[in-house]
Amino acid sequence: MDESYVERAPVAALAAVVRTVWIQRTGAAAYAQRHLPTGGVELHFPLGGRPRLLGPLTGPSLEVLPPHTVLVGVRFHPGTAPPLPEVLDDLVDQRIDLESLWGATAERLAEETTGAPTAEAALANVQSHLLQVFRASPALDPLMREAVRRLMPWHPVPIATLADRLAISPSQLRRRCLGAIGMGPKTLQRTLRFQGFLALAQAGAAPSGRRDADGIAGLAADTGYADHAHLTRECVRLTGVSPRSLLHGSIDKCGCGHDHAASFRPFLATRALPPLRW
Repeated sequence: MDESYVERAPVAALAAVVRTVWIQRTGAAAYAQRHLPTGGVELHFPLGGRPRLLGPLTGPSLEVLPPHTVLVGVRFHPGTAPPLPEVLDDLVDQRIDLESLWGATAERLAEETTGAPTAEAALANVQSHLLQVFRASPALDPLMREAVRRLMPWHPVPIATLADRLAISPSQLRRRCLGAIGMGPKTLQRTLRFQGFLALAQAGAAPSGRRDADGIAGLAADTGYADHAHLTRECVRLTGVSPRSLLHGSIDKCGCGHDHAASFRPFLATRALPPLRW
């Protein structure tokens, strides 16, 4: 089995809550996976193994996937995690056995994914289950969804202004973000800004042409960083390596060699929207 990683858009009915789904296969050697903060949680279903939840990350999380592993995964938008018995700030930077959160449901899902005839069928089973879960669950917090929308990187907003426009206090905004997203609004804003930089790099976007800003520095400026040094500090904090190391010196591909277009397509779509009126 050759090593591969294939992302795709979720089924249409999940697009509002799921950012992307994927199938990953490792080859004859173990694979060192570097998970990066995205603002959302992930569900991982290694076929034949125990499913797990990757909580919201504030820094890189390294994991070694065994040889000949087949894994299907789901990445959620910030603030749209499936129902869990704990608030998300209790799950930050943790990789948790899904059975401890979902009990027999997780065990049944593990059996169904392992027994599926193909990885594609296993992924379809997971998405079908999530559709049932969200249809039976209370509606997601609309205020938190609006907060996430306004914290996207393309039109930066001060946190105090955001709280004012949402008609809540900054402390209430922080408390609600911690419970629904797992991190405060400022941390989420920094995470989404870096995701914006990666999205532009993955798309092979040309910098907008600001004076003395091209290449990685140009994309940093387009995403809202003060300068290249600012981007570098944030990249090291969030990924553990410099931007050039992460991208292998190129601004048109991820250093891991995987195609993340499906993950960043909905993210980039928000860039084309006009600035929110305050």
